[in-house]
Amino acid sequence: MRSIFITNDDGIDAEGIIRLANTAKEFGDVWVVAPDGQRSAASHSISLREPVDVYPHDFPVEGVHAFSCNGTPADCVRVGTLNIMPHRPDVVLAGINNGYNVASDVQYSATVGAALEGAFQGYRSIAFSEDNAVHHEVTDAYLREIMSELLEQTIAERQILNVNFPSCKLSECHGIIRDCTVSRGMIYRDHYLEQEKLPNGGVRLMVEGEYNEDAEEGTDFFAVMHRYISIGIVKNIG
Repeated sequence: MRSIFITNDDGIDAEGIIRLANTAKEFGDVWVVAPDGQRSAASHSISLREPVDVYPHDFPVEGVHAFSCNGTPADCVRVGTLNIMPHRPDVVLAGINNGYNVASDVQYSATVGAALEGAFQGYRSIAFSEDNAVHHEVTDAYLREIMSELLEQTIAERQILNVNFPSCKLSECHGIIRDCTVSRGMIYRDHYLEQEKLPNGGVRLMVEGEYNEDAEEGTDFFAVMHRYISIGIVKNIG
């Protein structure tokens, strides 16, 4: 039986990881080690100067071995596959993230970071994300089909597959675009707003993003903006 490891960056109780695990259990024995709370934008960071605590966790999908972790998503992959699981996984799945992981956002994404850690450890790794809106119709309709396809797809070492589902009604989805490249653009063009002056000449700043839809054709960003499912490869170091 295939051994499947799952983590995310929205926390072990997030709806997306529950939906992902529920589908993944059709394809093998599922182990979940996920953060005990929100870890978005943690990228590929790991814990070096503090311990990583792992606890068994009640999980609403029957048959899934589940644990919460106080570390980052990349920590979850490391401790989960090296210490918690009794054997190496055949595949690492990350997600389903609440929010797209396309374009320049992939460098900040802890969902993608977890998948990259899986690839770094030598596992086939796939990241799944969807827009943070109310529609899950496209994801729920296509997830099983895409998972079945990608579990068999050959990818090079130190690479991951990155999947993004558009937020729209199923009738409005135009299908799948494969082999998407990573856009050089960004969904939000960030700047910082001054919140208040601080003592000793300090200043408190808060990030604010300006929404953008300018995307290059053939990219992951272009696909989701035009209501396609995007599937592409993201490369790790080396």
